[in-house]
Amino acid sequence: MQSSTITASYLARYHRLDEETQTPEFPGELLPVTGAQRRFLLTRRMDPAGRPALVPLFFAFPRGAVDLDRLRAAAGYLAALHPALRARPEVRRGVPVQRVGAARGWAHRVAVRPGERAAGALVRALGDWPVDGPPLRFFLAASETGPGTEVPDGGAESELLALVLDHAACDEQSLGRITEDLTRAYDHGLGPYDVPETEAAAELAGYREAVHLQLAAEERASGPDSLSYWARRLAVLRPPAPAAPRDAAPGTGAALRRLPLPADGGRAVAFPALLDGCAAAARTLYGAGHTPALGYPWGGRPAAAAPVLGCFLNTVVHPATECGPDERTTAWWDDLDRADAPFDEVVHAARGAGVPWSGHLDGVLTFEDLHRRPPLRLGGATGHETHVDDRPLQAPFAVSVSYGTDLLVRMVWQRTAVPDGLAEDAFAVLLATLRTACAPQTTAS
Repeated sequence: MQSSTITASYLARYHRLDEETQTPEFPGELLPVTGAQRRFLLTRRMDPAGRPALVPLFFAFPRGAVDLDRLRAAAGYLAALHPALRARPEVRRGVPVQRVGAARGWAHRVAVRPGERAAGALVRALGDWPVDGPPLRFFLAASETGPGTEVPDGGAESELLALVLDHAACDEQSLGRITEDLTRAYDHGLGPYDVPETEAAAELAGYREAVHLQLAAEERASGPDSLSYWARRLAVLRPPAPAAPRDAAPGTGAALRRLPLPADGGRAVAFPALLDGCAAAARTLYGAGHTPALGYPWGGRPAAAAPVLGCFLNTVVHPATECGPDERTTAWWDDLDRADAPFDEVVHAARGAGVPWSGHLDGVLTFEDLHRRPPLRLGGATGHETHVDDRPLQAPFAVSVSYGTDLLVRMVWQRTAVPDGLAEDAFAVLLATLRTACAPQTTAS
């Protein structure tokens, strides 16, 4: 009997492949991919250069504070400990899989060209990302402080370190464990051979179980009722036509604003308010007559899974309709009840119901709670996280919100698709929406 969903069909094909490849010809642990990994691997295959979606973090360190050899060894330790950091994506007999292989640490110094800043050198290195290599890599470039570079003391020379992950190997929860484990491994001078075999085996068993539990949850969420819900929910989408390339400088534009937290230190903005602000910004960018599609990552490890590193999330689609905050909040809660339905299942269901949407996202929203991510310390120095623009975007614009000692709101956009002035207007609308949502919280007794 033919499987009725993408997830069920994928699992059936994977199990057949797994039974056929248990031979010495295929060394290593062959595992299926989660729905999110499936999407990222498809995006990678469609990229002309085969580049993956990357998650980079940038940290300023005092010049000379980072020992590259020690960092490379620590990266190898993390790869030996965490299976997701030594897994390689493959498509075997038409089936996307991940093969867990040998640990490898990667830490390289990037030469800064004349007239180039360290940030520019790192962005260039990310653009040249070699396909053959581990999912976790470090790039270090030297720079002096100046306009646009945030450093703790504002005057000392610095180096900029990029901690970069293939998105198919990580999610937000993974980042906190990576900075914690990396700090410990670097401090103790650990390398890939310092991981006990029993601990490595336990991590591999936990990762294998978590992947299978995630796929089981995704299969349950791909039933007829859930997919019918998404087809109805997305029927309002009226995406704008792809923008013709503008005669503008390549790269990205960016805007940033820090908003104060309330006196009680609680979260300044509920997630529906962020969705409301992004929807308002999208309508400003694309104009009347369109209902753009926004996407945001959501999810975590299944309840019974170990807290392993990996990619256990989903991209949830949100129509940028004009509605009141209460209506948006209600719709958001309804969405979360079905948020485990994989993105490709949702796209297929919507298109099958006649929704004029290709699956392209017109904007992306991410939210990170910095309290869940320990600071990165290498030896006696603490990295000061900074933000670097001109990185490839998965949509014409993206909003990222970080909750730490304040609320950091950033918006970046593709200059060839969105004029700077219009993007700045959209960012102003976003901020105004957030301030309105915050007002009752900040004035409450």
